[in-house]
Amino acid sequence: MENAASRPSLADLILLAGRLLLSLIFLHEGFTLVADITATLAIFEKLGLPALMTFGVIALQIGAGLAIAVGLLSRIGAVALGLFCLATAFLFHTDLSNQNELLHFEKDLAIAGGMFILAVAGAGSISLGGLVKRQVRGLHPWLMAVL
Repeated sequence: MENAASRPSLADLILLAGRLLLSLIFLHEGFTLVADITATLAIFEKLGLPALMTFGVIALQIGAGLAIAVGLLSRIGAVALGLFCLATAFLFHTDLSNQNELLHFEKDLAIAGGMFILAVAGAGSISLGGLVKRQVRGLHPWLMAVL
């Protein structure tokens, strides 16, 4: 029988919604890059980035995006994507006199901020990490912290 203590809190529901919204942009972009990998490789090459970096970016966006969406190792994924957003802002959106570039710069900073907040708050109880914490006893404290 369910009691009030076992029901998700409003904070957990908000964390779930936030995780899904934050992960959506990275999952969409990662899968879009994969869908036309030839064009993606050409774009990265035009930017002077090697193919290995192309695959690393795709893996980061999909891997960390999924980690955040499902709430398993989401703190690590959030830090990684937060740093990725900062790097993207400061390396690629540098012409702040251009309104579109300024918008992308600010968007990347805002997403990075959300990711760092998620890294501190954690995924909440409506997550695979929360499920593991409830089901598996005797986990090492550092493992409990990253779940």
